[in-house]
Amino acid sequence: MSYIVMDMEWNQPWPGSPSAKKVLPVQIRGEIIQIGAVRITADKEVADEFQIMVRPKYYRHLNRRVSKLTGIKESRLREEGVPFPEAVERFRQWCGEDVTFLTWGFDDIGILRENLQLYGLDQSFTDRWYNAQMIFNAQTDGSNSQKALKTAMEIFGIEPTRPAHDALGDAYHTALICARLDLERGSQEYAHALKSHENGFHGAELPGCIARKVYYDYPDKRTALSAMAGEENRCPVCGGRMLGSRWFAQPGHRYMDLASCPEHGKFLIRVRLSQQPDGLVRVSRLTYEATSEAAQAYARRAEKADPEDAGRPRRRRRRSTVKTEGGKPAPES
Repeated sequence: MSYIVMDMEWNQPWPGSPSAKKVLPVQIRGEIIQIGAVRITADKEVADEFQIMVRPKYYRHLNRRVSKLTGIKESRLREEGVPFPEAVERFRQWCGEDVTFLTWGFDDIGILRENLQLYGLDQSFTDRWYNAQMIFNAQTDGSNSQKALKTAMEIFGIEPTRPAHDALGDAYHTALICARLDLERGSQEYAHALKSHENGFHGAELPGCIARKVYYDYPDKRTALSAMAGEENRCPVCGGRMLGSRWFAQPGHRYMDLASCPEHGKFLIRVRLSQQPDGLVRVSRLTYEATSEAAQAYARRAEKADPEDAGRPRRRRRRSTVKTEGGKPAPES
């Protein structure tokens, strides 16, 4: 048995473009344009490599942000890319039998399965799979944070020798990390590590946090933020409903809002949205005292906002707003 460390790069249509308006037989978050993989033997040796470019069928015009991030050009996809079914067949033949897949994060395996489903191809060969982040966390600091690949490399003292945001480059660096882990033990303890991750809060909390809770299974972030500003916006003291003011977006799919309880005053709410393996949205919610460092950060952010525009979004973002219980729109990003 061998481990296959796998990484994907995928294209996404530019919002509002004709490609974005296409109705596909299966909903996908992105169309794969590159597959990279590295084999780790049973003796934990980093062995042979695989890479293939995939010519997109549905999102044929490369998103300029994707191109800038990956360095991939449309001309390269036209010259080197092969149709997705052929690319997957070559990949499966290279993998061989009795393999377990490893990825850095939850996204790659989900994107692969969506693309397989789009083409009506068998997905069963991806059944034996683990998110190496969970094993890494369990065998290092025991945290729930989803560490970047670069951060994990720094922890293990691994110097980057391949380009980042390249499918084979990222797969190779992930393989170097995985080769230092006890993968057999990690697979046996994976269910516990995954449960710890699902119940945990990703990222360090600031001083003054007085309540923590995780919510699951929202269909999208609009619904999730509406719930956080509505029925789930409860006072940490009395449990009564609070009124929100305005969500402010922060990096990493985080949002903050200053909520008010009629009896116990104001509290800062910080939420982080993340995607569950099934595609639904998970929310980590932290509640802070109004005098906390986090609340002061909110106040500084609110001061920068134009008072005249505090109750409405900019015209170009009108389609992506979420109303709080107080009736004011909350920009999404």
